[in-house]
Amino acid sequence: MTRVFCVANQKGGVGKTTTAISLADGLAKSGARTLLIDLDPQCNATSGVGFTPVTEHSLVSGCRIVDSVDTTRVPGLDLLAGTKNFSDIEILTYGDTAILDRVRRQLTQEIRGYDDVVIDCPPSKGQLTRLALECSSEVLMPIQCEYFAMEGLVQMIEVIGEVMNRRDGKLQFGGIVLTMFDHTLELASEVENEVRDFFGDVVFQSVIPRDVAVSEAPSHGLSVLDYAPRSRGARAYLELCMEVLERV
Repeated sequence: MTRVFCVANQKGGVGKTTTAISLADGLAKSGARTLLIDLDPQCNATSGVGFTPVTEHSLVSGCRIVDSVDTTRVPGLDLLAGTKNFSDIEILTYGDTAILDRVRRQLTQEIRGYDDVVIDCPPSKGQLTRLALECSSEVLMPIQCEYFAMEGLVQMIEVIGEVMNRRDGKLQFGGIVLTMFDHTLELASEVENEVRDFFGDVVFQSVIPRDVAVSEAPSHGLSVLDYAPRSRGARAYLELCMEVLERV
């Protein structure tokens, strides 16, 4: 059965796309046939693996996903590129019921040839994120280890709860990922402790540190696992991937 991971947080700048790319790369390296889907209009997941945004999103054009994917440099990892086309974004965000139902079918039926699918969502709790949640089996939420880490978290969890509680819903809370951890800052440890005290085992043990290699990797069209495999950030993301694989 295909595992579909939705990487979501309504707050931007928390390492959401970096986590999506690194997780997809790590899953592919584990031997799983993996698909990375870019649903964020900023298209950073697309450029982060070395591709340019498409002029028309295949989810809008109706083209089969299998006919629209790009093969990345990582063996076993495919990409469904994102688009910055405003009309496509509007259709995906505000489309009528028939269009959204077709997209749901595409995101649930046409991905069955993959072992794992990772969806990078926009930094919002709007329709695109809800659509991704509805089509996913697990949601991962990155949280930055800084002052505003808890900002908007309750609202995002409410949206996740709404999708999880639907009668036909299959979504599970995969876990919270602590990112951008700076061990030299007392505040970072305070945030980590607060999040772990409140959410318990939902929080992954792996913590993603602040690491220049993580920041540099997207400009080379690579995940940090390939750009700097011996860096602290790469090790942390590999440990996260191992935890995800263990939580079956």
